[in-house]
Amino acid sequence: MSVQSWLNGIWYERGSPPWWLVPLSLLYGSVAAARRVAYTKGLRRASRLPCPVIVVGNLTVGGTGKTPLVCWLVAHLAERGYKPGVVTRGYGGSARDVRRISAADDPLVVGDEPVLLARRTGAPVAVGRDRPAAAQLLVGDGCDVIVSDDGLQHYAMARDCEVVVIDGDRRFGNGWLLPAGPMRETRARLDGADAVVINGGRALREGALSMRLEAKTAVALQGGAVRPLRTFAGTSVHAVAGIGNPERFFNMLRSGGIEVAGRPLADHARLRREDIEFGDDKSVLMTEKDAVKCAAFAGAQHWYVPVSACFDGAESAALLGTVIDRIQKRDHVSQE
Repeated sequence: MSVQSWLNGIWYERGSPPWWLVPLSLLYGSVAAARRVAYTKGLRRASRLPCPVIVVGNLTVGGTGKTPLVCWLVAHLAERGYKPGVVTRGYGGSARDVRRISAADDPLVVGDEPVLLARRTGAPVAVGRDRPAAAQLLVGDGCDVIVSDDGLQHYAMARDCEVVVIDGDRRFGNGWLLPAGPMRETRARLDGADAVVINGGRALREGALSMRLEAKTAVALQGGAVRPLRTFAGTSVHAVAGIGNPERFFNMLRSGGIEVAGRPLADHARLRREDIEFGDDKSVLMTEKDAVKCAAFAGAQHWYVPVSACFDGAESAALLGTVIDRIQKRDHVSQE
């Protein structure tokens, strides 16, 4: 059993953590709170960019649906005449420098999510541990809005709007801070967010918005042929997912009538040929994030399933209205 699997068992399957993790959790909480206060009180200075910054983040470790929501925001902002750029950390990549990303970059060097974002959004993407410096590259390219994929706890970059995404299935796990639980910050942090989005569940609090991830097609890694996902219904397939919550992907496929034998991998795992080979001729379905890392050795049976963030009409308008309101407020202040 991997360390991550062991921790997930503690975080999401047990009522309380082992006693010896509790002091570490309290220490983590103290350090995190002190760091945030330092930025809030001006003891440490956050870098403010010359254009609005929208942060899409979460309170827990692991995937909650941030990246599909970032793609949704970028598309809708572009439709309204903005030129958004995306800044991200580049987890899983070996590069340590601040750099622009292209759709053709090696995900083993720059990370899987940056390549996915560049391919899906068509927007300028920059990556780096120093998020303000990475974002400044995008400003230099003419971007007038920066969307940060993750980075809610990266207070070194000032922001004008915070959108917090919560996994509607796993929610907050046992509710403890790291490492006793999956929480990066306490639930009280939600009070300061401009919008709270629940992925795959109903609202946990008044004013929260409900989002769902939809998948309609499968795309062949070899050749790029597109096939309706419903055509896999009634068949038995293998499924691979190296994301924060692999079961979400497997269950999504099962909900479409597909018989799934799932192979969960660690988030941002570096895929090898043996990770996607099963010794038979069954189709293999994987996430888009995994697909960017194994196109070079994929076969005819390998498909990826792109997902898109979807809202009901009123909630879509509410979220976009909140984001644009914060952008316009920042623009108004800058003009004074």
